[in-house]
Amino acid sequence: MYIASNESKLIYEKNQNHVFKKYGFKVSTLYIAQVKKKYGLDIREHYNISKNLNQKVLKCSIEKEEAILVR
Repeated sequence: MYIASNESKLIYEKNQNHVFKKYGFKVSTLYIAQVKKKYGLDIREHYNISKNLNQKVLKCSIEKEEAILVR
């Protein structure tokens, strides 16, 4: 299933707003993408790929993952 870029961005923003209103903390789009990838859902294309091979990527905590999933 193909989702237009604007629609995908809107979905991420709705997810972020929902988590903030319900749980009181913010989640990044990185965390949303990690959770979606973990469960085999479509994620939007990543355009600003770093050239640094040793880049440290933060991992989504279990608390935030559960907040993202409970929607």
